[in-house]
Amino acid sequence: MHTLEELIKRHPDASNAIGAPGRDWMTYADLKALTQSVRTTLRGAGIGARDRVAIVLANGPEMAAAFVTVAQSATTAPLNPAYKEDEFAFYLEDLKARAIIVEAGYDGPARAAAERYGMTVIELTATEPAGSFTLSTDVTGSADDTVPTADDVALILHTSGTTSRPKIVPLLQSNVAASAENIRASLALTPEDCCLNVMPLFHIHGLVAAVSASLAAGGSISCAPGFDALKFYGWLEEVDPSWYTAVPTMHQAILARAPRNADIIKNARLRFLRSSSSSLPGPVMVEMANTFGAPVVEAYGMTEAAHQMCCNPIEPGRQKPGAVGLPAGPEVRIAHEIENRLVEGVGEVSISGPNVTPGYEANPEANEKNFFEADGKRWFRTGDQGLFDEDGYLSLTGRLKEIINRGGEKISPLEVDGILSDHPAIGQCVTFAVPHPKLGEDVAAAVVLKEGQSATERDIRDFASERLAAFKVPRKILILDEIPKGATGKLQRIGLAEKLGLG
Repeated sequence: MHTLEELIKRHPDASNAIGAPGRDWMTYADLKALTQSVRTTLRGAGIGARDRVAIVLANGPEMAAAFVTVAQSATTAPLNPAYKEDEFAFYLEDLKARAIIVEAGYDGPARAAAERYGMTVIELTATEPAGSFTLSTDVTGSADDTVPTADDVALILHTSGTTSRPKIVPLLQSNVAASAENIRASLALTPEDCCLNVMPLFHIHGLVAAVSASLAAGGSISCAPGFDALKFYGWLEEVDPSWYTAVPTMHQAILARAPRNADIIKNARLRFLRSSSSSLPGPVMVEMANTFGAPVVEAYGMTEAAHQMCCNPIEPGRQKPGAVGLPAGPEVRIAHEIENRLVEGVGEVSISGPNVTPGYEANPEANEKNFFEADGKRWFRTGDQGLFDEDGYLSLTGRLKEIINRGGEKISPLEVDGILSDHPAIGQCVTFAVPHPKLGEDVAAAVVLKEGQSATERDIRDFASERLAAFKVPRKILILDEIPKGATGKLQRIGLAEKLGLG
């Protein structure tokens, strides 16, 4: 299977495909018919197979269906609906988008930005069942009715850009299809599986792990309007999913509300829970598995890999807390952090395989730095430092950019996170670098206490001092109500000192 269309067309028409809490299900027959309708509208507006269509829609079934259908006819570029006008203008111009899809009647910053560049604006009107919609535009034209091939770009996203200008990552039809198949296989997904999606659908995790992998399996996906810890258990009861995937901060919020939802948990049919996009602290994995009575499968992904690179095995008891799993799709090796060669031991995690982007767009400098040839293959440097254990499981020791250099002593923030997470009063934590006049950098941590628990900065430092070498113990601990997060719910170490007024 090399294109999204090939992944989807093989499934029985009558099976449920896309849904939402409180809505009727769209079947695979509905999805196939919608794909044809979207293609007709796009071609009638002069948009061809290689043209780029930005999608700015709220999370939900229409966003999922818009991605899946547009990607079978053109290149999709989902954007965060929370952006301001100047941000939309930057991304739309950078992407060279030909058109933008927005909700009918929407008159916000994305439309204003698109009009700056004279882009075709296509309005989406939601209908029933969930995920169904019609498209309309004033623009008429004509485009060749070519169907995208395996080598055409299906999805284009920007990297987070925490330290520099965001890079454009084009993902081919074959990259997305390969990754969806890898995830389907590693999670043993079948047509009987139903995913509850709470991940944003402008991000690779939700688009590929939740939506594309579910559809690759012929399963169903119920799309919530975003993550809401207060509504999660109501959705869990109503949708009755066999799995969901989320980032660690979401799992922690779900876990915090578990005691008051014990009956719903008892009746849930969750076959497994999946975590990805940042490291899941070992104690959280264990507590979740005990709470839900189902394996918690941590996976390791990134945009340049069309999401998944490693995954813990699905079989109960084979998940290793603190490890991101076994290679699950691409070949995963350790590279020397400076020289272009593969090594044993600790180094930079590197990948090679059919799910890996062919390279950043219009950025030869980044491609030179991040891709290299070794052992007759092309490898991508992930920017993560890690090592394999004797069983072949990969553990990450930190982002190379995030490793704290305290006067020459290198400290992995992930290691410190793991220790602090063991403190009985700590519900969430993130360790990060703060500037130091003599050492260059020192160690700091932001923590959120569990409901009803108390601890002082001194208590937490004493706890850490008993378990960590003195140079690794955070000099500064901030006890916060909430830790600032990125758009996808991930905790971001880089720039956190500045955000918290410590820069």
